[in-house]
Amino acid sequence: MKLSRRAVVGLAGGAAALATASSTARAQAYPTRSVRLVVGVAAGGAVDILARLIGQQLSERLGQSFVIENRPGAGTNIGTEFVVRAPADGYTLLLVAAPNAINATLYDKLSFNFIRDIAPVASISRLPLVMLVNPSLPAKTVPELIAYLKANPGKVSMASGGNGTTPHVAGELFKIMAGINMVHVPYRGVGPAIADLLAGQVQVLFAGTLESLEHITAGKLRPLAVTGAMRSAALMDVPTMGEYLPGYEASSFFGVGAPKNTPPEIVVKLNKEINVAIADPKIKAQLADVGSTVIPGSPAEFGQLIAEETEKWAKVIRTANIKVE
Repeated sequence: MKLSRRAVVGLAGGAAALATASSTARAQAYPTRSVRLVVGVAAGGAVDILARLIGQQLSERLGQSFVIENRPGAGTNIGTEFVVRAPADGYTLLLVAAPNAINATLYDKLSFNFIRDIAPVASISRLPLVMLVNPSLPAKTVPELIAYLKANPGKVSMASGGNGTTPHVAGELFKIMAGINMVHVPYRGVGPAIADLLAGQVQVLFAGTLESLEHITAGKLRPLAVTGAMRSAALMDVPTMGEYLPGYEASSFFGVGAPKNTPPEIVVKLNKEINVAIADPKIKAQLADVGSTVIPGSPAEFGQLIAEETEKWAKVIRTANIKVE
């Protein structure tokens, strides 16, 4: 049977309408079962705490469990690749963090391209680091430290949680912008680095407020600056690095991503729910307690943030010639 042109157009329009209705219904029903939120680091620490906080909020708002699944290893690449290879149905999500932007340049051969293979869903927050020194170091301000480093080249050690970690690249950015040098001492995690900083085995460390606040309050470590664009609510008396080095900014960022080709309507729904969750005063307060500031926005805005961070850290990694351990 030969159909008229009008009939063909009518059928095509009906199919399109049916597809739109189907996708809308799918978004309204989502989720109908538990959702995995994959975290590329071990349990405990700022990233894991934030993931569990957001997972709990989404569980309460959407009526299904958002289960935190820790898949640590290879600087978060193992967890990221798992999500890249997962079905694009909204039931496997990724807790996106700064290492995802750093690793794009740090690792020569990745089996995925983060910007291409992960769809940005929603940004959550930024978490600045704090520059810490052992109190035995005579410098009490950033300018004093820079002067001391220039007068004592190669005599001060800067610890980090490992080559290419956020504390490491934050320190390298400081070295580049201040025109100084420190001997980098990588550790297997921030915990051992803080232990040696407390013992005076190393003199400088960029670390998260969550790991360092207790030692700062006790007077065991001296904070010289926070690395965010604004002062931290957890350390209001501590100046930003940008107050001494204009343009300096180095912070961890967090958000949620999904495998590419995840239905747009599901991405939009998750974005809306995450933005509502982080607007809650209680959630803001909980994040502020560890020095984190919420950053609401659209999927496109989160994608722009990831692209900007990837470009920024690529320049630092190449200039400092950072290699993975």
